Amino acid sequence: MSGWYELSQSSDGQYRFVLKAGNGEVILTSELYKARASAQNGIESVQKNSADESRFERKEAKNGKPYFNLKAVNHQIIGTSQFYATEQSREKGIESVKSNGSSTTIKDLTA
Repeated sequence: MSGWYELSQSSDGQYRFVLKAGNGEVILTSELYKARASAQNGIESVQKNSADESRFERKEAKNGKPYFNLKAVNHQIIGTSQFYATEQSREKGIESVKSNGSSTTIKDLTA
């Protein structure tokens, strides 16, 4: 099974999306958006940019855990991964975003 997006609304009315792998695991999380349309644009941006290796920024958190950001052409962060135990597991996460990011399945949880 291929991955999908889930669009949700937080208790303060803001929107966010997550990209899930085929096994249901969250592999990318967006920032909070004030408008639903902005979150939907974020999903479109992931769909466009996730196949491009140069769009992934590999980082290390203050606690030493590896993670990554997916960036758009304008260098804005579209989504951020979880923290991983190893750099190898971070690379698997990037590969998962590359293979699932083009998904057109969006589960709208805001209704």
